[in-house]
Amino acid sequence: MSHHEAATHHESPEQRPPADPRRWTALTLICLAQFMLILDVTVVNVALPDMAADLDLGRTTLTWVVTAYTLCFGGLMLLGGRLADALGARRTLLAGLAVFTAASLATGLATSGTALLGGRIAQGVGAALLSPAALAIVTTTFHGPERNRALGIWSAIGAAGSAAGVLLGGILTDGPGWQWVFYVNVPVGVLVLIALPAVVAHRPPRPARLDLPGALLVTAGTGALIYGLVEAGDSGWSGPATLLPLAAAIVLYGVFAAVERASSSPLMDLRMFTRRPVVAGSFLMLIATALLIAFFFLGSVYLQHVRGLSPMRTGLVFLPVAAATALGAHLGSRTVGKLGSRTTAVTGMTVAALGTVPLAWFLDGGGVGTVLLPGFVVASFGIGAVFVTATTTALAMIDHHEAGLASGVVNTFHEVGGSIGVAVVSTAAAAGIERGAVSGFTTAFAVCAIGAAVSALAALALVPTGKPQMSGGMHAH
Repeated sequence: MSHHEAATHHESPEQRPPADPRRWTALTLICLAQFMLILDVTVVNVALPDMAADLDLGRTTLTWVVTAYTLCFGGLMLLGGRLADALGARRTLLAGLAVFTAASLATGLATSGTALLGGRIAQGVGAALLSPAALAIVTTTFHGPERNRALGIWSAIGAAGSAAGVLLGGILTDGPGWQWVFYVNVPVGVLVLIALPAVVAHRPPRPARLDLPGALLVTAGTGALIYGLVEAGDSGWSGPATLLPLAAAIVLYGVFAAVERASSSPLMDLRMFTRRPVVAGSFLMLIATALLIAFFFLGSVYLQHVRGLSPMRTGLVFLPVAAATALGAHLGSRTVGKLGSRTTAVTGMTVAALGTVPLAWFLDGGGVGTVLLPGFVVASFGIGAVFVTATTTALAMIDHHEAGLASGVVNTFHEVGGSIGVAVVSTAAAAGIERGAVSGFTTAFAVCAIGAAVSALAALALVPTGKPQMSGGMHAH
């Protein structure tokens, strides 16, 4: 059984091993490690202008600072899950945490754009090892009703990490400097590395074959896609520097599909994409993450570059946005059960589109408190509802034994969606990021508004009408 399938496996009471007295301490430490990973998706956004000034980074490099991490995190996550099965979850978690902690130190010490990106890539690799192994430990350490409680705490870490990231990014950048958004991971990582072996039991690994070619192909394909999208901001959509990477991405995805079909132990069971709930959930997760991370990226650069806000004030502006996302997710989890997945998804995407419209048309003449913040809050409220709908649709509307596989697919789309969203808006806002022109940012927000509106229409056709029945906690990280 894979680490994801463990999340949905139910033992009878007589099958369960005796409860480990150290399990809640273990959960605390594991959640602390996972919190760092989620934090690092958003913590860098507020620090971007200071990084650009210190290291003389252009728009392209700045974009890769965000996307390199989420690309490696998402692209290699399924391989990380397989490694947890093959080598043991505890061993894989500790290896991932060691890589992530060392990479955080190296990223903070970076004195060039190349070193910074190298550190971010290594952080992503560490995160891809750590996160699925951590979830595997949670699901095998807890049993019965306790497992649902533990998975609920695990899920809450995601929202809290994103919110804390923008505020902590502002505090650290304004205070000791942008390097500390990475240095802060080092003592936490070392603490967990020392304490965790004493509270997590070693379980013998299960035999598992590793699909390394599949992992490399899907990561390379997504990397080529993002490269092409970012390059379009400089070379235009018809330039060879844009078209060649996009064509390479299509070829690599095609080869990936062929390798997966031929493999006896594929990284991703492509038959999952014949399941409508999985396709719908993956689509919603991709769009919701793309929009939210794009907002953090665009807003951080706009507020500091154009409006002259400090990193600290920028972080404070984003706190209501994070709160609105959490509130939207809370209400979304209720409306999904009452009104069904399709209604909740379409409504959430429509609200996201309506919230983004003022940012596209009135940003130039409006204030931060009268246009930008209300627009972000309304849009992120809708996005929060879409997040919950994505997970519940994919996991609760398919057969129980397939929920683990669906979880892996949706989590991959979660990380990759952030990379694609930032790449698209970076290109749309090229003039704004490079020269501080407001028109660049309004164009990017218009792209977001149109994307949300088109996604609402797509959800109308794609998302099933039923009401999902959740049998356990959320399985997204």
